[in-house]
Amino acid sequence: METNRQKKIGGVIQKDLVDILQGEIRKNGISNLVISVSKVTVTTDLSVASVHLSIFPQEKAAETLAAIKSNAPLIKHDLAQRVKLQLRKVPNLIFFIDDSLDYIEKIDNALSSKENPIENRDLLERRKKS
Repeated sequence: METNRQKKIGGVIQKDLVDILQGEIRKNGISNLVISVSKVTVTTDLSVASVHLSIFPQEKAAETLAAIKSNAPLIKHDLAQRVKLQLRKVPNLIFFIDDSLDYIEKIDNALSSKENPIENRDLLERRKKS
């Protein structure tokens, strides 16, 4: 269960990371790439922040995530400059790809196809009683 302090710090980090990442995309003239920060969770001791990124198009996600991870110290420094009046210490940033939209799309496609697991129960795996 996240405390209010963790949620507030996560929100501040999320807002500023969006500005930093979008600014770098614009500054480098990269077109056809959208990065959004979908969620930031901060540990209870406020030392580590897990940053979940949605990257479009999906084909560029792995290489973009690798580039972001390699530039994590610079991103943390930029973030520290922005939040220095709000936080004493900026948490370490760990970046992940948020695949929840792909998961939702996969479920939506399964429900809209002719092989709907809700209507045809035989498509679901049977639970084994042990």
